[in-house]
Amino acid sequence: MMIPVCRLADLPRGEAFRLDIDPPVSVFHTDDGEVFAIDDTCTHQDASLADGWLEGCEVECPLHASKFDLRTGAVDAPPAKLPVRTHEVVVEDGMIYLQVSTDAPNLPPCIASRLAGGPA
Repeated sequence: MMIPVCRLADLPRGEAFRLDIDPPVSVFHTDDGEVFAIDDTCTHQDASLADGWLEGCEVECPLHASKFDLRTGAVDAPPAKLPVRTHEVVVEDGMIYLQVSTDAPNLPPCIASRLAGGPA
């Protein structure tokens, strides 16, 4: 199922939109006009990647400066070690749509522990 995110015109180049689903997803509009979607939470610690810094096809986590490739989800700089999940994006009639990946997300230990019922 494709989820409507926002109008492309409402997401300026170089900006991100955080979609509050579970787990949250960030949609990025690069300076080159490409649109990508990845899980919003850094795999190292609980930080929103939508609040990070976008440069080219990479986003830098605002907490500890891990970098993730928007095309593949691969981590390009520590301290994060695990990639973020990527999602399919379709732009149709000026609207951005998201197809959420069926792969399991890589959640940071603090969130994974909380979801499993352990100490936060």
